[in-house]
Amino acid sequence: MNAAVTSPTRGLALRGDLLDFGASPGWAQLETPALRFRPDHWLLIGADGRIVGSQAAAPDPAEYRLEDHSGRLILPGFVDTHVHCPQLDVIGSYGTELLDWLNTYTFPAECRYADPLVARAGAERFLDALLAHGTTTAVVFPTVHKVSVEALFSAAQQRGMRLLTGKVLMDRHAPDGLRDDVAGAERDCIDLIERWHGVDRLSYAVTVRFAPTSTPEQLAMAGSLCKADASLYMQTHVAENRSECAWVASLFPTARSYLDVYAREGLLHPRAVLAHGIWLDDADRRVLKETGAQVAFCPSSNLFLGSGLFDWPAAQAAGYGVSVASDVGGGTSLSIQRNLQDGYKVQALAGHRLSAWVGLHAATRGAAEALGLADEIGSFDPGTLADVCVWDWARGAVAEQRHAVARELHEKVFAWMTLSDERNLVACYVAGKPHTTGPQAGARNDNHGP
Repeated sequence: MNAAVTSPTRGLALRGDLLDFGASPGWAQLETPALRFRPDHWLLIGADGRIVGSQAAAPDPAEYRLEDHSGRLILPGFVDTHVHCPQLDVIGSYGTELLDWLNTYTFPAECRYADPLVARAGAERFLDALLAHGTTTAVVFPTVHKVSVEALFSAAQQRGMRLLTGKVLMDRHAPDGLRDDVAGAERDCIDLIERWHGVDRLSYAVTVRFAPTSTPEQLAMAGSLCKADASLYMQTHVAENRSECAWVASLFPTARSYLDVYAREGLLHPRAVLAHGIWLDDADRRVLKETGAQVAFCPSSNLFLGSGLFDWPAAQAAGYGVSVASDVGGGTSLSIQRNLQDGYKVQALAGHRLSAWVGLHAATRGAAEALGLADEIGSFDPGTLADVCVWDWARGAVAEQRHAVARELHEKVFAWMTLSDERNLVACYVAGKPHTTGPQAGARNDNHGP
């Protein structure tokens, strides 16, 4: 595609192997028209930070600053749809399942975020770490403390990032320092929404920790916020662990299921993101489709905490959205590739095979569509913001040899998805601007293209 640049200021052109998706690939399709692979092409980015198009021929240097990444893979920035900012401090913690893990590791770490200095430093460290792993958009849990939300929004705004977050709601079954109350939590939410929601690339997410830590009154308040403003997001956890599901059943005996606790309060809608969704039944899956809510699949966390195996083909058959998430710190890496590698293992244990196309689509365009943000992120469509990452196809002798002998495109990309991580990241751009505290762009042509 060729397109003219109207701005008098030069844009940016990146040369490399461009890979994105124009549609959703089928589960078992290794050759699919949904894939858009343009080897050795230039990605054109306007001075306004938006994608202009792509072309094989080098653009005019008078119109674009040229960066040559020949032999490297260029992808849209990843979208992590469920991750916890304060839990970087407890990543890789030993020996517990979900409920014990929360009490032993997570809640003590989150208590520290009442301190504005801790919250600010943690938010900056966390967002820089996301960008250093190739994640340019995230749906994030902070803590119950208002200051932790403000720190995240402020740090994301400074970096130009697309971020969805909101104050965690917990008014019971949590330690001192992490509980709020319905009236105070509502005031905090409304104030944060008024000051941050829709500002630059920031969106507010009504954030219910999970059903056990909110009273029915607080859940009703959260639902009222969602009903009052359809542009708000909602994030929570659902059906992650069997002990958790049993606890929810005892706390909400009139609910048909764990998911129903949220459904009857109006918390399920097209902007709702529910992490895990392992222990759902067919009726739950129908509700997810009907409401437009999505499930964030967190494979690394599910394996590490022994929570269970998410049935992705069942979700596809039911017709609701599935995105991919790191769930750090239950997950053990912010790297989306490592999480997709674990996702392949989870599906393989159930007799399914996760293709590179389904996995990468769910971490880019699929997640953007599920969030209602496909006109902004997740692809190289003209007009979208240039959240773009440049990757080495291979690093190290083993990966380089695997890449060299791979026979066709899916084999090459699947090997990259399985063997790469943040060490393969060469450059990360947010709305066309390089992330200055992470990996820097540089022309190096010692990598093998496909």
